[in-house]
Order: sequence, then structure tokens, then C-alpha cells
Amino acid sequence: MRVVSWNVNSLRARQERVLGWLDRHQPDVALLQETKGTDGHLDAIGFPAAAAARGYEVAHHGRDHWNGVAVLSRVGLDRVQRGFPGINRAPFDEARAIAATCGGVRCWSVYAPNGRTLTDPHYLFKLVWFERLRAAVAADLGHSDPVPDLLLAGDLNVAPADDDIYDPVRWRRLTHASPAERAAVTALADLGLVDVTRERHPGPGVYTWWSYRPGQLERNRGLRIDLALCSAPVAGRVAGVWIDTAERAAPGASDHAPLVLDLAPHP
Repeated sequence: MRVVSWNVNSLRARQERVLGWLDRHQPDVALLQETKGTDGHLDAIGFPAAAAARGYEVAHHGRDHWNGVAVLSRVGLDRVQRGFPGINRAPFDEARAIAATCGGVRCWSVYAPNGRTLTDPHYLFKLVWFERLRAAVAADLGHSDPVPDLLLAGDLNVAPADDDIYDPVRWRRLTHASPAERAAVTALADLGLVDVTRERHPGPGVYTWWSYRPGQLERNRGLRIDLALCSAPVAGRVAGVWIDTAERAAPGASDHAPLVLDLAPHP
């Protein structure tokens, strides 16, 4: 089963790029972030119909022209959950998380808050949002034996370690690299989730986001902020992890590259 996680930076702006990528690479599940639209916006551009024509069921969570997350699946789409369990009052009602069971795997597509600056109220919102996310994922994992198949992927807006930043000294006093943000990602992993990109590609220089400023991609001055965290049974099935930098280099691309996982069949 092939799964892609991709911050597309607006489906309305990049629908043809996304559909073209699906045609070329044939993922079974696509976890999209920053769709930047409501269901009505996506209907207006014909995206759900175009995805359905390719065999995908679509679950989307979008409230306005910001944020937005989606799950596309051609291996089943069950138990769809938009947002966190329970009442989601502002600002936690933003469209930043969606979960569905696809091919027997509980898949979360998440788009974490940016945080803006370390002194901005949005930074505290980001940290509390991660606490809410951890609680929701913990509930999905439960205390069952065997451990459920679960995959959480998306734009977490956190570089977990200095190796995930082209210039860690420059980012030391900025969001995405603060100790509290990294601790939030560690707390997620402590639920029993494996960062499969880091497991497969240790060391520096492996990034998923590059600024649009000239020369940043060409000089590989990027960040690894798009992650795939998998429960042990899913991590054990990972046959390959790759980042499609060619897509990022194409004209009109998102500033994030697709992160792709290839899973072997159940033993």
C-alpha cells in the first residue's frame, strides 16, 4: 500500500498538479494538508469528482479559505473523524486534523499551527493543540493488544532535531525548533510511534520544505517538518520512504514536497 502525505498549499491553486501526481504515482491513500477551502470550494473546482474518477473516496475537513485537511483512499474510507473528539470550540475548531481507516490502517492527516513567534499567543495555541492531538491519537491507540495499525502524517510545523534544519543555529530562537515544540513531537512518539523517515534516512540534509526564496531549494536549505509517525505494526511494514523533491522543483509547485511511504502487505 502506497501512502503519500503532502501539504499542497491550496488545492484550488494546484488541483492539476495534485491530480497529475496521483496519476503518475498511484498512491492508495493520499493525506493532504493546507487545502485552503471548504467542501463547497472543492466541489466548485470539481476536485471530489476528479478524484472519484480515479477510484478515490474523499473525506475533507475545511471551514474557510485557510488550513484544510483531507484523506483520499481507494482502499476503503471508514470511521471518518473531522477534528478532535468532542466539542471543538475556537480556536480548536480550525480544520487541522482528519482521521479515517483506510485498508485497515487508521490514518491521520494533520496540519499543525505555525506558532508565528515564540512570544505570540499563537505559539501557546500550537502547544495546546499538540496536547489535544496526542490525546486523540492515544484514544485511537487505546490499550489493546496487539497494537492497532495507525499512521499519523502531515505538516507538523516542527523540525524534531537539529539535523532536520539546514542551519540550526539560525533557527535556535525561532518557532519550529524550540524545545517545547520538539517536546510535543516527542510526546507523540512516546505513544509508541516511529518516525519512519528518520529511521530510514538518518543524518542531516533530508528535508520536506524549502522557502520560495531564490536558491533555497537548489542549495538544499530546507526543513524536515512533514513527518510520518507510525505504530510499530505499520512501521514494520515500511518497505520504503522517499521525498519527491522533483515535484517540489517543478514550476508552480507547493513549497512542500510529497512524503511517500510504501507499505508491504500484512504478513
